Amino acid sequence: MGCKILTVIGTRPEAIKLAPVIDELKNYPSIENEIFITGQHKELLHSVLQLFQINPSYELNVMCQNQDLANLTSKIILGLNDYLKSNKVDLIIVHGDTTTCFAASLSAFYHKIPVVHVEAGLRTGNIHFPWPEEANRKLTGVLAEIHFAPTETARINLLQERVSPNKIFVTGNTVIDALLKISHRIEHEHDLKDFLNKKFHFLGRKRKMILVTGHRRENFGEGFLNICKALQNLAVEYPEIDIVYPVHLNPNVQKPVFDLLGNISNIFLLEPLDYLSFVYLMKHSYLILTDSGGVQEEAPSLGKPVLVMRNNTERPEAMFTGAIKLIGTNSEKIFEEVSELLTNKTAYKNMQVSDNPYGNGKASKKIAKHILEYFESFVGV
Repeated sequence: MGCKILTVIGTRPEAIKLAPVIDELKNYPSIENEIFITGQHKELLHSVLQLFQINPSYELNVMCQNQDLANLTSKIILGLNDYLKSNKVDLIIVHGDTTTCFAASLSAFYHKIPVVHVEAGLRTGNIHFPWPEEANRKLTGVLAEIHFAPTETARINLLQERVSPNKIFVTGNTVIDALLKISHRIEHEHDLKDFLNKKFHFLGRKRKMILVTGHRRENFGEGFLNICKALQNLAVEYPEIDIVYPVHLNPNVQKPVFDLLGNISNIFLLEPLDYLSFVYLMKHSYLILTDSGGVQEEAPSLGKPVLVMRNNTERPEAMFTGAIKLIGTNSEKIFEEVSELLTNKTAYKNMQVSDNPYGNGKASKKIAKHILEYFESFVGV
């Protein structure tokens, strides 16, 4: 007897990190895996689905401008409720810490369907930072049946919350699986490499390039103003560098960024990038300034130092190796830390690590194997 899985995806990072798992599950004919898209990041999501050849079975259209979290959560729960009332599902896979992740887990609980949580156990210890992600992942952890922890630290976090040890599996992070696959394509597909070289022709100037990403809700307002002021000062102080910033679509990000940085010659403000293009820029960057979680995991595999514009992180492993550094959103602090890496070769070299603590590209194989074993033990494939 076969088993039916529903993999629920809402945002671009979820799609990137679940793509290798979706691909790996195809190797097991006894498992049917349907893809349910909530549309939490509609504009950013579809290029990833196309890149990884993910074909959704069902799509919600939950996003609207300036929507609050209560409305978003309720739409996802109600949309999944309608689907689950009409379709038999044996297991639901969710990822990480998004509103989609939590809402899908709660919907599964209401229908008494076991939840698999990929990238489980990340914690900052402060429920308000990052917001609402810390609460989302803790609540999902309460509801999940199987926890795929990317690191030993994440496993310990779950054990401290009294999750049963036999429900936790340390696998590494699937984002490394995705990154290595796309990086290999960029290096070995000549037509693709030529296309990307032309698309980002300004990188041909052989100047040091700082790659910037930012989207965290807790940085809205003063935080983003400080980030932009720091980038202004860096561009003026170091005219020989380029700053490349793919700007998130959220108006709380777009307004301060374009108001303060829109007319500086060595700052390139780009539209949000597809994942292939973003990996290309990471590979060509000198260092990365970010408030993103995924970049903290990916960059060590590419040997790129990361300065994290947050006051805490749920990914301390890379911080312990020296590959990332928390610097907050104070404009003077950002300027000082970037300046240090631009001018001090020893400091820069110390942040280039040889081993990525988040895995070696085999996480999705481990996850698929454990899912099959779960079905064989409790469902009967």
